[in-house]
Amino acid sequence: MDLSSFPLTKPLANKFRETVSGSKDGAPSWVTEMETGDAGLFGPNSAVWQVHGCISTIVGGVRALLLQAAHPAALTGVAENSRYESDPVGRLIGTTKWLTITTFGSTEAIEREARRVNEMHKRVVGEFKNHDGKSEHYEAKNPKFLLWVHCAFTDAFLKSHLALGYKIDKGADQYIKEWAKSAIPLGLERAPESVAEMEAELTRFRNEELGRTEKTADVVKFILRPPFSRAGLLFYSVMANAAIATLEDFDRELLGLKKRRKFWLKLARVLLEILSAILGHEPPAKKLARKRISGRSQI
Repeated sequence: MDLSSFPLTKPLANKFRETVSGSKDGAPSWVTEMETGDAGLFGPNSAVWQVHGCISTIVGGVRALLLQAAHPAALTGVAENSRYESDPVGRLIGTTKWLTITTFGSTEAIEREARRVNEMHKRVVGEFKNHDGKSEHYEAKNPKFLLWVHCAFTDAFLKSHLALGYKIDKGADQYIKEWAKSAIPLGLERAPESVAEMEAELTRFRNEELGRTEKTADVVKFILRPPFSRAGLLFYSVMANAAIATLEDFDRELLGLKKRRKFWLKLARVLLEILSAILGHEPPAKKLARKRISGRSQI
């Protein structure tokens, strides 16, 4: 069922697209740039396209924010250097831009976007209390912190996608292997390339680096209740509860969150299917990228 052309659903679709991309049609200038260039890092048959082109990324995005907050350095970087409180929508749009361009863009567009992110990371520095309570220097461009963010992001999108009942035709290992390429332009020499490697890294982080700080509760509270409209917050709360339902017990307890029933995943899936029908089942960026790659194959 496609509800994207119904007049009554258009305002809802426009509001959602504007919130996540900055444009009512879901195609700001950085999306339309995807009409030109080479095939990029992935392609229409990739596991990355299947996962990131799916509406499940909404739950995955919330889970990624929560999981990143379990690392004292990442949490301090967000709390002290980002716009997460003063401009949460702006920060969301920035993250959406990076994800979309890296997934569907040309190599040139990906490199340009990585330069923007890397320049931003140069300014994200400070001191934080590590899991032992000792003061430690933090730089967002430090490979060990980049690795945590990459692992948290990858794990969040993968496990949310699967927990919601969506498939990955080529399997979870292939998704992780493909998405590892996204870390290279940001400064990592290598990232996990299989589920086993990813789980090993996450276990190491849990044993050696994750922990609470005095800012954990405030950041988590803000992630769960951002300043959206009443209707937007109702929808978001379902997505957030679904995200919490997918967290490992260690991570959930560290963040001070109660266990959520699998009911939230079922409810989220229903709402996501409705939203997908309202928006159209393929995002504008994916359509443009498919057209770009198809055009190149005919040259």
